[in-house]
Amino acid sequence: MSPEIEEVRHPFLKGLSKHRGAPPTVAVIFGASGDLTARKLVPAIFNLGLDNLLPGEFHLIGFGRKPITDEDFREMMDGAIDEYSRRPLNKEIWERVRQNMSYHAGGYDEAAAFDSLAEKINQIEKDLGRDMQRMFYVSTPPAVFEPIIKNLGSSGMAKVHVHTKLASKVVIEKPFGRNLDSARELNAVINDVFEEPQVYRIDHYLGKETVQDLLVQRFANSIFEPIWNREFVDCVQITVAESLGVGSRGGYYDTSGALRDMIQNHTMQLVALTAMEPPVSLDPESIRDEKVKVIKAIQPLKLMAEGGDVVRARYAKGLVKGEPVKGYMEEAGIPADSSTETYAAMRLAINNWRWQGVPFYIRSGKRMARRASEIAIQFKRPPGILFSEGDKFNVAANTMVISIQPDEGVTLVMNSKIPGLETRTQPVKMHFSYSTTFGSNTPEAYERLILDAMVGDSTLFIRGDETEASWKLVTPVLKHWEECGQYGLEEYAAGSWGPVASERLLGERQHHWRRSG
Repeated sequence: MSPEIEEVRHPFLKGLSKHRGAPPTVAVIFGASGDLTARKLVPAIFNLGLDNLLPGEFHLIGFGRKPITDEDFREMMDGAIDEYSRRPLNKEIWERVRQNMSYHAGGYDEAAAFDSLAEKINQIEKDLGRDMQRMFYVSTPPAVFEPIIKNLGSSGMAKVHVHTKLASKVVIEKPFGRNLDSARELNAVINDVFEEPQVYRIDHYLGKETVQDLLVQRFANSIFEPIWNREFVDCVQITVAESLGVGSRGGYYDTSGALRDMIQNHTMQLVALTAMEPPVSLDPESIRDEKVKVIKAIQPLKLMAEGGDVVRARYAKGLVKGEPVKGYMEEAGIPADSSTETYAAMRLAINNWRWQGVPFYIRSGKRMARRASEIAIQFKRPPGILFSEGDKFNVAANTMVISIQPDEGVTLVMNSKIPGLETRTQPVKMHFSYSTTFGSNTPEAYERLILDAMVGDSTLFIRGDETEASWKLVTPVLKHWEECGQYGLEEYAAGSWGPVASERLLGERQHHWRRSG
């Protein structure tokens, strides 16, 4: 335990386990008037305070272009907590944070605004009579990532207290680049200003309880790890499905698409955690090393129309929960010549000892039958010797399903005898639910990630070489689709599980998509 952490004891930190203690911190949120700040970041900070996990000295500065008074900013954040927090506003606890909140107006490309921000933080340190950790949270459109990083460097704030427990940190939201070249360029800008241990590239999926639990399920249970390989696993299916359409974000979404918006980041993270080798320890770098290795082991994707490894589509009009909804091309802000996909599916081949020959099927789409994110490990069937007589025995493949949202839990599909005098079988489910076992009021992903960034635990954040490895896999697909335009872009009815063409990816290996949920 460092002296800096030991000194931050505070009345509302009583009982806090020392290994999670954060040093005194000044957090600066760039994009403070944005939607993410109101919906996720400030409610997360409030709940950390409610759980006694904020440092005793914690200051929050909102940075944005729009001029706002300190009190107006505080009132905006009061309303955000009241509307979006998982727990009701506790004025006594929140006031301890609120009194140390302020707002700083300026342009993201204005060096003077960053110099005055540095002066403000220096004054906070002077008033307290001690050094503070500086955590810069970049919650802005990606177009201004670069000027923010460069101005943090030119103002000197990036190198404050470097190589100490109070070294400055930068947390960067996705999307981290639009392709391999842009990701490399952004990494170069960041590494010119910050050292890699100071950088926290965030993917909120990694903060979800079931995603974190995946490593526990794999490596803390002897019934799973020995069979988590090509000898016993038939295929792996990962689904990240949304029932919502693009809504009012049509103009933005059309510049992104499902591959950039969901596959390259969230879904690839689930692939890495599912397929990675056991790390040598729970040290952050050991875990991230194994994630990078397995992403690099994924073979280049075949892009031909017949027998290829990728499928793209967009939703047409249909029914969602019994209500008619419009198709993607009828949504506001979508150009008539759009070739953007709202659904993408891939068949991945991992060329290593553990997974050689085991297909990983991944898909993500909007306006699908229901909201569901899950990882399904389908095991090989036993030899068809005893239970293979026509329709008498309904024998399903054993499957382990890790449900990430909306209902967090783990389900095992196995086969059982139906009670009665005749020997008949049917698949049954053994289910573990987080809400039933641990209660439904579990921490939000951003609570875990903000706390981890403050204490310097980078396990759940993405390293620079990891994001480049992921972009290296999907960039050829993006280029191919751009060249094809609308050619090969399938359609699927809103409220369905995607285009018929995606079934081909699995049918060639005699597999079928699970009906998630």
